[in-house]
Amino acid sequence: MTTRSNRVVMLFFILFLQIPRNRGASKMTTTWQQFDGKRLLRSELSNSSEEVTQLVNAGFLMQENGLIHVKGRMMCRRCGNDDPFLFAKHPCAKCQKTCTYCRHCLSLGKVSECGSLYRWTGKEQPMPQVKKSLMWQGELSVGQQKASDAVIAAIWQKKSLLVWAVCGAGKTEVLFRGLERAFEQGQRVLLATPRTDVVKELYPRLKKSFPTVLISALYGGSKERHPCAQFVIATTHQTMRFYKAFDVVIIDEVDAFPFSFDKSLQYAVTQAKKDPSATIYLSATPSRALLRDPAIDIIKIPLRYHGFPLPDPRFSWCGNWSKTLKKKRLPQQIKSWLDHQHSQNKPALLFVPSISTLKTVSSILQNKKITHAHVHAEDPKRHEVIQSFRDQQIPLLVTTTILERGVTFKGVQVAVLGAENDVFTEAALVQIAGRVGRSAQEPNGDIVFFHYGISQAMRAARRHIQAMNQEGMKK
Repeated sequence: MTTRSNRVVMLFFILFLQIPRNRGASKMTTTWQQFDGKRLLRSELSNSSEEVTQLVNAGFLMQENGLIHVKGRMMCRRCGNDDPFLFAKHPCAKCQKTCTYCRHCLSLGKVSECGSLYRWTGKEQPMPQVKKSLMWQGELSVGQQKASDAVIAAIWQKKSLLVWAVCGAGKTEVLFRGLERAFEQGQRVLLATPRTDVVKELYPRLKKSFPTVLISALYGGSKERHPCAQFVIATTHQTMRFYKAFDVVIIDEVDAFPFSFDKSLQYAVTQAKKDPSATIYLSATPSRALLRDPAIDIIKIPLRYHGFPLPDPRFSWCGNWSKTLKKKRLPQQIKSWLDHQHSQNKPALLFVPSISTLKTVSSILQNKKITHAHVHAEDPKRHEVIQSFRDQQIPLLVTTTILERGVTFKGVQVAVLGAENDVFTEAALVQIAGRVGRSAQEPNGDIVFFHYGISQAMRAARRHIQAMNQEGMKK
């Protein structure tokens, strides 16, 4: 009998001696499920210290230092952080020394100098081969079908693909046939997106489309945390716990903050992929670096799924809006636009450049008895507010760029106050404009950039939209 076989027998023998015989199989299954495809802290393990030691000694668990030194710099093995300013020291009760820990991924549990990370090195648990998993009955446009075929090919060939699609092109539906093929082959899939709001919107749609596939939604405070789910929809931050777990990785809104700026999130997604694996990037506004990467194939969808062009943003000068707000007044152009949307019974989304501006605008609206709500990234109730607006219980929503992408509101009309502000980049303005006219029933709508001077980003955003519309009309 081989050494490996001896270890397997020894581990089963140990576990069966320690627990009642009728619970042995379930105990072993629980152990596999807990570790498989993850890299976890000791505090995240439900096993006793003795069980963990036995698993390590038997070769089923790999115990690794959480913090390591790479080229003279300390690095967190979980998140890849090597910025000296994102490490800290404290007196440690565990090692009785002054111990270094990573501050960057602290919200997921402390990775410290004296601590370890654990990952499963035993036999990989196979995923089920789910036949005919897709229950979606819709039809794809010509552009969507081409992109869908490219996604299937990338998954089959384990290649990298960028789906460059205009806002409202139906990127999620483009993935469906590729996902169906992956689940049929018993593959495990990760769909990572930078924002919690997007996870919350995607999860019910995908669960409805793939009812026979075990799906997990991971974000801060989420409850749908199924161990060993075959399809994981997660914020990019949550992917830090995974290690070589996925055959297919889909990165939604790859250009969005914080993923595009945080190298640790990019590191985490790379660590989560098996080798080899397929990587699908989705974006309406891809970066130049992504477009120039020779290892990534590109498929473009310049037209929305319903065949109508993107609404062309119009520019409207509104004077020194900041000075007007300080006088507790709205610029007249903004007030007129809001009155018009109200008279037409149209839901209105008003973007502002900062939280302080948002609070000022909200206060003015409140004084004028204008029914509204406001949201920003720090708002603990933002999900409830967004859902109320989606359900048309609120006629006007004032927001920061938190809602620039990944959300759909039926029949919404959109305005940007202070569109010349630096926070409104070309990509942000294109995404904001993309909130309008997303449904086939209401493919048109108003998108207006209120400004105190036209910026280069505003011009670039309009050129971007016009160029995609022109290309789409040629198809």
